[in-house]
Amino acid sequence: MHASLIRSLVCAVGLTAALLASAGANAQFRSPALGDGPWDIQTFQAHVQLELVARGLEHPWSVAFLPDGDMLVTERAGRLRLIRAGKLQDAAVAGVPPVKSEALLGLMEVLPHPDFATNHLLYLTYHKEITAEPKAIAMVLARARFDGARLSDLQELLVSDTWDGAGGAAARLVFGPDGKLYMGLGATRDPSAQNPASLRGKILRLNDDGTAAADNPFVGRDGYRPEIFTLGHRNPAGLAVNPNTNELWASEYGPNGGDELNILRAGRNYGWPEVSFGRDYPGPFISPVPFKEGMEMPVSSFIPGISPSGLAFYTGADFPTWTTSAFVGANRVGQVPGTGRLVRVFYDEKGNERSREDLFEGAEFGQRIRDVRMGPDGLLYLLTEEQDGALVVVKPAP
Repeated sequence: MHASLIRSLVCAVGLTAALLASAGANAQFRSPALGDGPWDIQTFQAHVQLELVARGLEHPWSVAFLPDGDMLVTERAGRLRLIRAGKLQDAAVAGVPPVKSEALLGLMEVLPHPDFATNHLLYLTYHKEITAEPKAIAMVLARARFDGARLSDLQELLVSDTWDGAGGAAARLVFGPDGKLYMGLGATRDPSAQNPASLRGKILRLNDDGTAAADNPFVGRDGYRPEIFTLGHRNPAGLAVNPNTNELWASEYGPNGGDELNILRAGRNYGWPEVSFGRDYPGPFISPVPFKEGMEMPVSSFIPGISPSGLAFYTGADFPTWTTSAFVGANRVGQVPGTGRLVRVFYDEKGNERSREDLFEGAEFGQRIRDVRMGPDGLLYLLTEEQDGALVVVKPAP
């Protein structure tokens, strides 16, 4: 498509989104009250029921499933919560380190080690204040043992370079098919994503002890951190392995529009902040054209933006038409408050995007979605980004 036409389309959509955002803000339109459920919803290809698993979670960020059926949920304020036998425990898990919780900073990911059943190891990511004056924030990868009630033997495995904390920055984790630990680190407000000496704005590929994998693409290259797997990322908000291809995918915040789904390939540059389909928040385009030789194009992009979050691929048996789809949490569409939803992006057997479906929006459910996960029971779980946040499971309607 010709660059001028792309610019015209993005301009028109961006202006519409800005007008809608203004109207929404003036109306003080927010997410609807959660209610008690269940919610019976007919989607394009499936009749589903959403059921509450737990509520009363304050801005939850990540959910993890343990082999004994317990679930763990992080709250951005710095608490790790336990759901046992379907009930949210009143007391937070003890032993969580102090975190810097401010705006979008705080406790992020919780992820069990693949051999958790024998080693009881958990990984956490969080923000830490290095200095107060001048303000310097870093992202931390830590590992600890969990005995079912508390954390012990916590080690900080990796600490990023610092910034002033502006804009927040996600810190997602996933174990890949190769057994390596992948970590996404955001860099929203500065050029760190193109700086090979910085860990920010990168996807890292690590051994399970947090050290750089020996066969990483930049190992031994002058000026490059050996942990880097890919670079040029603005804010990777979700990481997941596509079970159909065994490729690692990331959902990524753009600025004002230009959110992305990317397939992560070793050593590739994904362009931020040199190229983007989005605008800066005051209005100008980030780049004259959204592509550049030597930089990867997203497999899917979102204009207007959806403020993406968690990412999952459906592997259950209840909804066979969903098995080649990516599910992306959305916090708001086009910068309009109160437009949270789940987005299903359908791909054909060749990996081409064929359709999109907005799920559970408006009066149907209408909550912002922070995390999306496949549970070991073959069901899809959603974590809502709200003050009264909830964990919800998606089942076939009775």
